[in-house]
Amino acid sequence: MEEHKKDYLIKITGKQTVDGEQDVIELETTGHYEEKDGVRYIYYTEYVEEEDGDSERDTVVKIEGDSLVSIIRTGDYQSQLMLELDSQHQCLYQTPFGDLMINVFTNVVDFDLTSDGGYVNVEYSLNFNTDFGSENEFSIELKRLSAANPL
Repeated sequence: MEEHKKDYLIKITGKQTVDGEQDVIELETTGHYEEKDGVRYIYYTEYVEEEDGDSERDTVVKIEGDSLVSIIRTGDYQSQLMLELDSQHQCLYQTPFGDLMINVFTNVVDFDLTSDGGYVNVEYSLNFNTDFGSENEFSIELKRLSAANPL
């Protein structure tokens, strides 16, 4: 990923529910937000601790129109998740155990973003082959960092 400014505080909360058990993951990092030709982009890097050493995953959240959010991750395990309101998409998800084809059905896409910051909320379900996988949701909160008050 090309180098972007780190001029936004980004807080990501992900929730996954499987068989009534919920797992919550939170990540706070810095990154960049911009809008080009009506498409919104959020750029950030995740630093992941793994058994064989730490790795980085560059992530782009791309928001097109009112109902399509794509999450594109690069690095050791690449993925592209297409989350389109009231639609199902088949997506490739790479893991240390091999590649998975997953079906994604999105039932909520809500966002309000400006150059000062804002939020993105998405709720979706995952199916592996024909088997139900999980109910998922994530929220992204953006806050512009001022030059006088960087992290």
